[in-house]
Amino acid sequence: MSRAPGALAIVLHTHMPYVEGFGTWPFGEEWLWEAVATCYLPLLDALDAAPGRVTLSVTPVLGDQLEAPGALARCAAFLRGLRPESHRRDVAAARDRAEAAALEHSAAAYARAADALERGDLPARLAGHARWTSAATHAVLPLLATAGGVRLQLATGIAAHRARSGDWAGGLWLPECAHAPWLDALLEEAGVRAACVDLTDVLGGGAAAQLRPLRSPAGPLLVPIDRALLELVWSDGGYPAHGAYRDTHRFTEHRHQAWAVDGAAYDPGRAAARARADAEDFVARAARVRGGGLCVVALDTELLGLHWHEGIVWLAEVLAAADRSGLRVAPLDDLLDEVEPAPAPALPVTSWGAPRDLATWSAPAAGGLAWRQRAAELRALTAAPEVPDRALRELLALQSSDWAFLITHGTAGPYPAQRAAAHEAAFAAALAAPDEPAPGLRNLAPWLASEALAGP
Repeated sequence: MSRAPGALAIVLHTHMPYVEGFGTWPFGEEWLWEAVATCYLPLLDALDAAPGRVTLSVTPVLGDQLEAPGALARCAAFLRGLRPESHRRDVAAARDRAEAAALEHSAAAYARAADALERGDLPARLAGHARWTSAATHAVLPLLATAGGVRLQLATGIAAHRARSGDWAGGLWLPECAHAPWLDALLEEAGVRAACVDLTDVLGGGAAAQLRPLRSPAGPLLVPIDRALLELVWSDGGYPAHGAYRDTHRFTEHRHQAWAVDGAAYDPGRAAARARADAEDFVARAARVRGGGLCVVALDTELLGLHWHEGIVWLAEVLAAADRSGLRVAPLDDLLDEVEPAPAPALPVTSWGAPRDLATWSAPAAGGLAWRQRAAELRALTAAPEVPDRALRELLALQSSDWAFLITHGTAGPYPAQRAAAHEAAFAAALAAPDEPAPGLRNLAPWLASEALAGP
């Protein structure tokens, strides 16, 4: 391989746990409808306008629920029915004209999202841009109990991607960037070519070593993310904290956002100007790779639009600013073809959690969920190959990283603990009575690779 001039890869990891059919406001399926309206549909317009620039990872579990029968019809009803009325009530209660104008701007955005949802096939559009996949339900793979459990997550997720997106070049998003060296042989076996890892504490923040992929002894490339650049976007003092942006933590009576971070009524023009300035700043700082090196900035897609209202405007402005400055932005798969990897050193277990280990999902604050997930996995392995598919789907749902994350951070009330307990109970019930009908998970893991549990 030749050494190419430096380049920037923007990797967007698109994920939502299986909430379709599991409750409504504020943490059930309407959480997904909000992401559809404020993130996925606007993002797809931006990606259509700049094809082949950004690396998109879509988790199989997100695709599963978007394709569930009736799901998007309920999303459309939410956007056409509930949202206009809730905005109307908030506009009527607004304290002044500036506040009312901010709410009218918000209402118009939901109306445009409803139009876009009804015009096109959202799942197919996402699949058309997705080049990377992930584990079936976003399990923290180093916390699984067995190689068979890892194989089940990987094989099911990869099968879903191939069915939806066709070609796959081997890019796999490790859920939560959670990596342990013992996983590498299983990744190689599954056909994984590359995965992103957070090695900030290993290689050093902002170090030149962060700008080159590593070849693991088992084969797959481990691609460091550049946390120094990433934290310009995603940190307490990052761009979204600027006073001009919409405050996504302050709500009206009917859960709308009418104010800027600095407390003024939200002004979309002021916010858009700030997004352009921050995009210029981001590209100027990314220019450190002009002399060589691969800078990888990975973000949860839902940050853009759902949690940072102007994030998609910022992304489009980054691509435009990069073009003006001559900074190359290209898909990560393409850039990996051009860069000679370095041999991977001995690595610890890492993640992009805080701290950069597995504590978010396995420390006492998570309520012992990791042990319950492992116990269920071992029960399934013991029952294989006779374990019912319904039980495996409940196991996959139980293994989602989201439940422990939300429990640890306390940001979703009792919802994640209730979801985990319900899937745990449903898994046990499916083992005990395999012929009973399944009450939920209407479309989870339609390409379930049940044979992978037992392994070769």
